[in-house]
Amino acid sequence: MSAILRLDGVHTDIAQYHILHGVSFDVPEGGVHVLLGRNGAGKTTTLRTIMGLWRATRGAVLFRGRDITGLHTSDIARLGVAYVPENMGIFGGLTVEENMRLATAGGRFDEARLGRVFALFPALETFWKKQAFALSGGQKQMLAIARAIIEPRDLILIDEPTKGLAPAIIRNMIAAFREIAAETTILLVEQNFHFARALGKGVTVIDDGRITHQGSMAELAADEALQTRLLSLSMEAG
Repeated sequence: MSAILRLDGVHTDIAQYHILHGVSFDVPEGGVHVLLGRNGAGKTTTLRTIMGLWRATRGAVLFRGRDITGLHTSDIARLGVAYVPENMGIFGGLTVEENMRLATAGGRFDEARLGRVFALFPALETFWKKQAFALSGGQKQMLAIARAIIEPRDLILIDEPTKGLAPAIIRNMIAAFREIAAETTILLVEQNFHFARALGKGVTVIDDGRITHQGSMAELAADEALQTRLLSLSMEAG
């Protein structure tokens, strides 16, 4: 399967700190690829480097074979890459509708696509005119993801979408992500292994800014000893 995204020996420094140390991995086109690692391992830095929010000091980020390492974030977005940060990145003082319009081309909705978003996240239609700050945590996450998919995207980078969410909301998110992944590639950073295991085809593990494992999610999920060795915990629970 061809790679839609490739990181080749990527180093990223933030101030005096060297965070990524020669990170290399491929994200195959189609489905969900999961980036796992302990807190502080470099997962968010990896996503932000791909998106051009932080610049790689060495190495290359390739999207569909094109070197995007030096591009501005806005240019990367125009190539068809979306990013849902851990803090969701929504505008609390704006309504759901206004937040969504900001993510569209020219502020105009494709009605068929908007209908699909409402089918995935019915609460957004219910609270269409409500200010985003008044939404629940789960509804805010739905809005953040909906903003990423309201326009066609080739690749979506999503950072910790289930953080702080109730189990029932997480179950709904699994169903929604499966539908989204049927039409676009997702690179997912996630601590909830149940969620990651339910969705991921492939997995990359990062530790201390270095890649320590790459393989299929099925293999990792079936090998508790490997889970413990890579992440220092058993991920059977949850």
